[in-house]
Amino acid sequence: MSDHHDRSAGVAPAPIAINKPVAHDSASMHVSGEALYVDDLPAPARTLHAAIGQSHIAHAEIEQLQLDAVREADGVIAVLTAADIPGENDVGPVFPGDPLLVDDIIEYAGQALFLVIAETVNQARRAALLGSITTKPLPAILTIDEAMTSKSFVLPTYEILKGDPESKLAQSPHRLSGRLRIGGQDHFYLEGQVALAIPGEAGDMSIMSSTQHPSEVQHLVAKTLGLADHAVSVEVRRMGGGFGGKETQAAGIACLAALGAAKTGRAVKLRLDRDVDMTLTGKRHGFRIDYDVGFDAEGGIEAITFDQAADCGYSPDLSAGIADRAMFHADNAYYLPDVRITSHRCKTNMASNTAFRGFGGPQGMMGIERVMDVIAHHLDLDPLGVRKRNLYGPLTTPGSSADHRGDQRDRTPYQMKVTDNILPELIAELEVSADYDRRRQAIQQYNRENHVLKRGLALTPVKFGISFTTSHLNQAGALLHVYTDGSIQLNHGGTEMGQGLMIKVQQIVAEELQIDLDRVKITATATGKVPNTSPTAASAGTDLNGAAALAAARTIKGRLIDFAAAHFDVPSDAILFRDNHILVGNRTLAFDELTKLAYLNRVQLSATGFYKTPKIWYDRDRGCGRPFYYFAYGVAAAEVVVDTLTGEYRLLRADLLHDVGRSINPAIDKGQIEGGFVQGMGWLTAEELSWNADGQLTTHAPSTYKIPTAGDVPAAFNVTIYERGLNSEMAVHRSKAVGEPPLMLGMSVFYAISDAIASLGSPGTCPPLDAPATPERVLAACQAMIEASA
Repeated sequence: MSDHHDRSAGVAPAPIAINKPVAHDSASMHVSGEALYVDDLPAPARTLHAAIGQSHIAHAEIEQLQLDAVREADGVIAVLTAADIPGENDVGPVFPGDPLLVDDIIEYAGQALFLVIAETVNQARRAALLGSITTKPLPAILTIDEAMTSKSFVLPTYEILKGDPESKLAQSPHRLSGRLRIGGQDHFYLEGQVALAIPGEAGDMSIMSSTQHPSEVQHLVAKTLGLADHAVSVEVRRMGGGFGGKETQAAGIACLAALGAAKTGRAVKLRLDRDVDMTLTGKRHGFRIDYDVGFDAEGGIEAITFDQAADCGYSPDLSAGIADRAMFHADNAYYLPDVRITSHRCKTNMASNTAFRGFGGPQGMMGIERVMDVIAHHLDLDPLGVRKRNLYGPLTTPGSSADHRGDQRDRTPYQMKVTDNILPELIAELEVSADYDRRRQAIQQYNRENHVLKRGLALTPVKFGISFTTSHLNQAGALLHVYTDGSIQLNHGGTEMGQGLMIKVQQIVAEELQIDLDRVKITATATGKVPNTSPTAASAGTDLNGAAALAAARTIKGRLIDFAAAHFDVPSDAILFRDNHILVGNRTLAFDELTKLAYLNRVQLSATGFYKTPKIWYDRDRGCGRPFYYFAYGVAAAEVVVDTLTGEYRLLRADLLHDVGRSINPAIDKGQIEGGFVQGMGWLTAEELSWNADGQLTTHAPSTYKIPTAGDVPAAFNVTIYERGLNSEMAVHRSKAVGEPPLMLGMSVFYAISDAIASLGSPGTCPPLDAPATPERVLAACQAMIEASA
């Protein structure tokens, strides 16, 4: 990433736009209500509205779908079924198996059966409730346990192996096995799924969609309507949250709106209400993780096996990549000398589970963190000491029963070398700033003196790999226009969902051209400007799109340098971009002066940029490679108090220290760290998904599904960006991704709750606590510990 950047470098100027805490580009519009989302956009005249008729059965064969009452309802213009789809009735993003509308076999309760098109939203929604259906019931698989017993899978089981874990387990001085269950999580984005489809001439279709993946929406709308991709254009200005729930799930909504528009010749908007959104769409994958671990007297792991069973729902969706990433993060921050990781991709009669912030990584990490706690309790050691003993990197103290001397302890289970491990430094810094040792002793004393309220403290690390594990997705494009007044319009393939991608890319371009931020305007993501884009996911939005925009800016900069050098007869290296001006030998020109002069001399002032992530590869057959460009690191310490009579608990204090490399925008990054932690805490504590015996989701509204609120944030919430952070790889401006990794800092809350419960039992016993740690589960674990110690 050098190009023309170095030609005007000279002495590097002080940053003009990056490494500064700049407000989100839409911040003021967010709070004033002026920010426009899909449902706020002015709709064309005579726009129609759509609603989905859903199944209430988990698994059945359709014998008859009776829709006369729907067609006769007030305001209904059309009722569409699978038979009305002119193209393919499958919106599977990678593998087939996701019908847009069911044509024969119902696979889950909530699945889309038909589409109502009406004059108003309320007319469409009321009519959608009038359909009736005759079915032949089929056996339904509703849990991971049932799927494993029935060998029901959406994809083949996969395994990663390093060394000979079984023989090493047999030789280990200590050996334990156990199981951890981890629930799913609803995305609960503030803006629900929505799309507006506008038909054009000759069958063309324009889509306004709340999606993280405009190119996939374009492709699947075209596939549904039997069109070429060039006939469909998709635009996204912003989403009101995504978290992975709009990576693939948004495509079906757009396809249904487009189908209605194609059939009626009028614009159609489909906006889901919260209940339909939650029952129709997939969630974070629930997991069942079995482990068998051998370790020495100091808690050092010598061998381990994991059996990870993921609830994928009824179809593959993105489960291949999600389950793979769970395997890639089964080690989290710890060196595993001999390891076998087996992944089962279970098929259940549930909505097809999908991407969610962390994309399987959090579930994989939860397994090894439980193992750390189990080892610590068995040996009556501080869990933090066991965690430090197993970190990547050479052992600093002797004593392991297995001789690892000379072993650099830097290879992951998939043989990627960990070259930039800063966790020992992060942990040491947080131990001091969080006053860990003193508080640990104080908590132990508190628990001895209090019989009902118990406190717990946990400090947990995070090592998270950055890159799409599907290698071809690690690419991005950008389109940059410089106008003759010196203002710039930029478009790239990334989408904005509140995470601050647009402002960061704006800062990157302004920095490269050494101009003020307000000279750069980033426009809505559009498939007609930058084609074949990857989803904004995997925490790679800035890494990819920022680098592509930087490449475009450097192309423009290079043209301006070449022009100025020839026009003013000065060497290229005598031309410097500084603070809205260009120094050309002894002359100084304002940026807009040079751009106007370049235009008058017929210099092209529009450029594309492209970037692809280097160095990454993975050999699936051998289970080894480098699937990640680099790792992001963080540590968190959480303290809780638990009421052992009710199972209720409160987070008292949280201390976070997170590595973002050299931050492009510390204000945005800190917000991501704070929000990620709270969302991760919610997943592992309050956010419980529940289904009845018929497979119907019973937690499908905020009345029954509880996300964290402001009251759940601790009074003492200390969030720090690691000041010495620097990406060892040449990511854009040596920054690091920050979207997903902080979510896993929320694990500290779960293990602090476990630590509090452990004080009720005898030494050597780890609380039997599954996630989410609802008050009911906490109370059951408290009672189990009391009974075990009686």
